[in-house]
Amino acid sequence: MTVHSHPRPELARLAGVRKSYGAVQALAGIDLSVRAGEVLAVLGANGAGKTTALGLLTGRISADAGSVELFGADPRRPDVRRGIGVMLQDGDLPDTLRVAEHIRLYSSYYPAPRHVDDTLRLAGLTELARRPYGALSGGQKRRVQFALAICGRAPLLFIDEPTVGLDVEARRAFWVVIRRLREEGAAIVLTTHYLEEADALADRIVLMAGGRVLAEGSPAHIKSRAEGKRLVARSRLGAGELQAWPGVASARE
Repeated sequence: MTVHSHPRPELARLAGVRKSYGAVQALAGIDLSVRAGEVLAVLGANGAGKTTALGLLTGRISADAGSVELFGADPRRPDVRRGIGVMLQDGDLPDTLRVAEHIRLYSSYYPAPRHVDDTLRLAGLTELARRPYGALSGGQKRRVQFALAICGRAPLLFIDEPTVGLDVEARRAFWVVIRRLREEGAAIVLTTHYLEEADALADRIVLMAGGRVLAEGSPAHIKSRAEGKRLVARSRLGAGELQAWPGVASARE
C-alpha cells in the first residue's frame, strides 16, 4: 500500500513583497509562507525586516509591491484578522485596567476563546490577575501582551521578539508554552535574533538580513549551511552570548 502525504495548507503568504520607509528599503522582494501547525522562526538581527514582514501579514501596514495573503484574503480585513493572535514589540495598554480585565476584553473578540484562568496560567500571570497594568514591571507587561495573543485560541499566532530582555530561566519557560500551543494545533510565526531559540522551537527557519531572505529550511539545514563559515553582522548581543550559540566556534567584537 502506498501512503501519500499531503502538504499542510498554507495560512499566510508574502510573494515578491517590497516595502520602503522613505529612502530606507525594509523588504526587497521577499517570498515567505506559513503553513498550518508549524512553528516558523524568522531569524535575523535588528533591521533585517522581520517586524516589517509581520506588520504586513497582520494587516497593520501595506506593501509597496507584491502580494500579501492571510487565510487567502486581504489581512487588512477585520474579519480575516479574527483568526490570528498577535504579540508586538511596541504594544501598550491602558494602565488602569487590571490584568484579568484586559484578557477578558480581548477574549470577547474571538468566537471560541480560552478560559481566562487558563490564559493567566499559561502566561504566568495568575498571581497578578487583579493588578493594574500600569503597576507591572516591563517583563510582566510583556507577559500580558503574550496572554492577549493566545487568549482567543486563534489558529495562527504572530509573536514578535518575545524573549528580548528575559533571563535564561524565563526564556525557557516561554519555550514550554510555545510547545504546548503547537501541540494544540496552532501555527506560530516567531521572530527572534536568538539562534538557540529558533533551533529549540522551529520546524522551519527563515534567515533574513537587509530585507532579504538569505536561507530557509529546517534548523539542521540552516546550521549545516553555516558550518565553517564566517558571519559578520550587527547585533546587540555580546561576544560571550554569541559564543554560547550552538555551532559557533568563536565570536569576537
